[in-house]
Amino acid sequence: MLLHGKNFCGATWAETIAVLAGAGYRVVVPDQVGFCASTKPVGYQFSFNQLAANTQALLQSLGIAKATVIGHSMGGMLAMRYALQYPAQVEQLVAVNPLGLEDWQAAGVPYATIDQLNAQELKTTADSIKAYQLRFYYNGQWKPAYDRWVEMAAGLYAGPGRELVAWNQAQTSEMIFTQPVVHELPHLQVRTLLMIGGKDRTAPGANRAPKAIAEQLGDYATLGRTTAKMIPGAALVEFPALGHSPQVESPKEFHEALLKGLAAR
Repeated sequence: MLLHGKNFCGATWAETIAVLAGAGYRVVVPDQVGFCASTKPVGYQFSFNQLAANTQALLQSLGIAKATVIGHSMGGMLAMRYALQYPAQVEQLVAVNPLGLEDWQAAGVPYATIDQLNAQELKTTADSIKAYQLRFYYNGQWKPAYDRWVEMAAGLYAGPGRELVAWNQAQTSEMIFTQPVVHELPHLQVRTLLMIGGKDRTAPGANRAPKAIAEQLGDYATLGRTTAKMIPGAALVEFPALGHSPQVESPKEFHEALLKGLAAR
């Protein structure tokens, strides 16, 4: 089961899907409610618990009793929540630069209301998406291969349903900010593999924080090692030269490490 991040769709896992399928795995890749090809509800209580329950219901409908759950970014945060909520259904947890490894609100980042977040989302353009990803995801180094994922995300804001897309994105931004998983990591009971791009500086809401606080957030090189110590028996794979999306930035390096991690016992 591959779980996408907030600024991505299930389709962003395209190369990973091909690699895993080629290695003999059955691969399930949903778009979460409110994202991409899935329903954009007007009224919905977004929470990681609810999204985890949706994920469990999907697997049950497919007759899958146990799965390896791989999540990236927000999807990594969801994968951790899923493993906490349904440990008996998880063969292995793989979290790729997951969000929620620090409590931004507790660190001093001011809260933003859903209305404030919505106003910000409505300003989203392809240029703003690219600028954000260039800064936080790819360490200032852009490749033409990344353009398709920017265009995919920007397209959601360009159609007749853009207001609903922006509203759902605001709801999920508030969900991410207010529901960090870091405090529960020691309770994880499943085999866990952390895959961390050390150049990542993603920290939702850091733009609202005083500079002194913002500069301390999103240090994934440190967060990865701290998190690995918090999760019983966790394995850590570090990509020091990569950013938020190692599976996109360096697919060969990432997939070699992923297959090796999945085979380890």
